[in-house]
Amino acid sequence: MELCSNSRVNCIDFKVENFDADEIRRLGKRFRKLDLDNSGALSIDEFMSLPELQQNPLVQRVIDIFDADGNGEVDFKEFIQGVSQFSVKGDKLSKLRFAFRIYDMDNDGFISNGELFQVLKMMVGNNLKDTQLQQIVDKTILFADKDEDGKISFEEFCNVVGNTDIHKKMVVDV
Repeated sequence: MELCSNSRVNCIDFKVENFDADEIRRLGKRFRKLDLDNSGALSIDEFMSLPELQQNPLVQRVIDIFDADGNGEVDFKEFIQGVSQFSVKGDKLSKLRFAFRIYDMDNDGFISNGELFQVLKMMVGNNLKDTQLQQIVDKTILFADKDEDGKISFEEFCNVVGNTDIHKKMVVDV
């Protein structure tokens, strides 16, 4: 079954767990609308035209995670796989894993003091002095780092954020 009419967008060669065929068609239409140069991939500027991301200070981190192959663009497969994590049908663990990856900038499976500082800096901008922000980071690491290795693992992250309703806010209407 052909799910996308754009020949550059081949979207039948991968498995999508959280979307039915109609939802994929709608996402394909939205993707093509965003793909202003018809390249079959979204540049950073095209991706940032998504209304859901325009005011998000972490937009670059979201793009980095969507861009699975690291080529600087988000193709349709990456777009669908990324957006699927925000589906209402998406499970809590997948949403927590995505949130964790926002902070785990070097993809080593841990959130370091420096990574937490960088991401929080993106969020607060110049509203806090770096020394104030560093104090928050240090206290957060001390609170979350149960094995005292100086960094936050995914398990430690889940222990802190897993009991919140954050995953319920990580939903995109398709």
